Amino acid sequence: MKLGLVTYNLAKDWDIPTIIGKCTANGFEGVELRTTHAHGVEPHLSPAQRAEVRRMFADSPVTLVGLGSTFEYHAADPEELRRNIEGTKAFCRLAADVGAQGVKVRPNGVQDALGIPREKTFEQIGRSFDHCAAYAAELGVELRMEIHGHVTQEPQNFARIMAYVEHPNAKICWNSNPTDVDEKGSIEASFRLFAARIGLVHMRDLYIPDYPWRELIRLLRAAGYRGFCLAEIPESPEPDRIMGYYRALWAAYNELVAQQSSCC
Repeated sequence: MKLGLVTYNLAKDWDIPTIIGKCTANGFEGVELRTTHAHGVEPHLSPAQRAEVRRMFADSPVTLVGLGSTFEYHAADPEELRRNIEGTKAFCRLAADVGAQGVKVRPNGVQDALGIPREKTFEQIGRSFDHCAAYAAELGVELRMEIHGHVTQEPQNFARIMAYVEHPNAKICWNSNPTDVDEKGSIEASFRLFAARIGLVHMRDLYIPDYPWRELIRLLRAAGYRGFCLAEIPESPEPDRIMGYYRALWAAYNELVAQQSSCC
């Protein structure tokens, strides 16, 4: 597995050369560029600007793992839903042009206040995701849905969304949510629901005690996951120091898990 960075929020004010420089210096092998941030990788970029973004990453040791959009598919208004679907497709075209491996989308809630049954919303989210994933596949771009949002981040509810998803290009972004953890402090039951579709992993600060980080690493390794685990952490006046500590703790957890696996 490889360690990377989400620009939300630590790197939100950095341009691309700064992102590449700090990731390289601190042993982060990849990055997901979150929309609205200072790097400015957005659909308004011209073909020449898109080619320049691609060149900067291609000439560096840092992989452009993905583009972090905020498109979501739970809207009751059909026009709003259409805008989110078309926006997803625009980001997929952008990802293909700049050389990003994938695009992240998300669910972000349900429509209880409008009296719309949750199952209907889950179906709408799932079928919209499936449709967009098929479009992304034609561009050679992976589409990843983050386990996210009030109600929708709960594992059993997210599983209901995924029940309507068929396309193999529709992947999951594991988001390391507190709702993953059961009453025994384990995430294994939640993880087993989605292990086969995980295409990306987001991690919070690794020192946070309410999440079993070593168990996550063990489960990912056992599932054969070889992709990126991305640090999604708060901004800091000492980013290099934070990134250094994060990398060291990541390496220590991986080494410990490997030792435990080899001796048992």
